[in-house]
Amino acid sequence: MTSINRWHASIGDAVQVPNEEGRMSSLIFKDKDMQVRYYSPNSKDTQMPHQQDEVYVIAKGNGTFVKGDEKISFSIGDIIFVPKNENHYFKNFTNDFSTWVIFYGT
Repeated sequence: MTSINRWHASIGDAVQVPNEEGRMSSLIFKDKDMQVRYYSPNSKDTQMPHQQDEVYVIAKGNGTFVKGDEKISFSIGDIIFVPKNENHYFKNFTNDFSTWVIFYGT
């Protein structure tokens, strides 16, 4: 597992960290039951529901976010909360789309 071993990371730092094997995101920080990841899908978001609550902070780009039966438009700086085990995904996003993902809780 490769991560940034300090308390600050920029997008420039995050894009240098490879995705973990079997994951679609790179691990940036980890502390107890909290992880900060950087996620930048290629053309299609195929993620499945997660076992932890999560918060997305949109770093670049825009598009549509689907959570259950709801859809919203998102853009840079937006924050999105998703409870654990909830179906969700990004769609119709720009080529430069990326987001910080914060997983927490058990």
